[in-house]
Amino acid sequence: MAIMTLLDGAFSAIAGAISKIVAVIVSMMISAGSLATAPATDDLIKAADAENVQLMVEVVGDTQLNAFNKNYVYFDLAMQDYQNAETDMDGLVIVGDVTENCLAMEWDKIGEILVNNAFDDTLILATGNHDIRLRSMDEIKDRFYGLQNKFTVVDPVGELYYSYELNGYKFIVLGSDTSEMEEANIGEEQLKWLDAEMSDATADGKPVFVILHQVLKNTHGLPLTWGNGKNKTAGTVGKDSDAIYAVLNKYENVFLLTGHMHTGFGQYTYEILGDNDNIVSVNLPGLGKNSQDGIEGFGQGATMEVYEDQVIFRARDLSNGKYYGAEYDLTIDLK
Repeated sequence: MAIMTLLDGAFSAIAGAISKIVAVIVSMMISAGSLATAPATDDLIKAADAENVQLMVEVVGDTQLNAFNKNYVYFDLAMQDYQNAETDMDGLVIVGDVTENCLAMEWDKIGEILVNNAFDDTLILATGNHDIRLRSMDEIKDRFYGLQNKFTVVDPVGELYYSYELNGYKFIVLGSDTSEMEEANIGEEQLKWLDAEMSDATADGKPVFVILHQVLKNTHGLPLTWGNGKNKTAGTVGKDSDAIYAVLNKYENVFLLTGHMHTGFGQYTYEILGDNDNIVSVNLPGLGKNSQDGIEGFGQGATMEVYEDQVIFRARDLSNGKYYGAEYDLTIDLK
């Protein structure tokens, strides 16, 4: 796509000029205390039962690093908080919209922040609509896997979906088969792959973690939490929602981790789905976006603690280094 290559160059040039202006403004804001300079260290990330935790990862949504502003500060603060953790962490999961425009400089900046914060654990990324819109699939895959495999090498099937096992637990990452503006195209081949991966992951009774940027329809307050509620698919994964749900509903101890909504921790964060309450859907706030309809603000994320018989999500203000409190947490007993 020659036109997109030219546009990419133009975007980068414009971004460079705007970046210098915004850098001065943001620097002034940080100096004045409008943005935290470092997360606090008196309420560090710590497992509820550090001796028995089997897996501990940080899960965040919509870092949406933007070449045209300095919202990367929230990801940087989150990574500082991550490295300050009292309990050893196993990895970081970003559930899509890693970048705002899929510009090379945006992907590079995410990698730079990880390197600068000495990140050397497992990285699991999913693509969101901002990572795939207005780009060729070859360009998208090159930039996505360029960052993903720089830190943790996965074995992609040639598309934007893959699975990865961490501490004996499987993460299944879904991704659109085509470049889309808002929704995702999860084709028949990917659905068959998902079913096979789910069967394998749940064979021993362990929980499985499915990563999908957009939520399923009629969940997490949709359609009213996205627009005026008249478009029944707006804010969702799109036309393949029912087919994805049908696959997930066949299995036990399914955890679906999503983003896209930019709703803060509150009434729309957790939802139990499935014929036997077998699907736990967790919608994460936007780390690099100003979340609404709950706790407002930037820099929100969660720690996920996995035990032999439980999974615990603990809501956290990653930018400021503190837990929000038990009322925003979720504990699920495994079946």
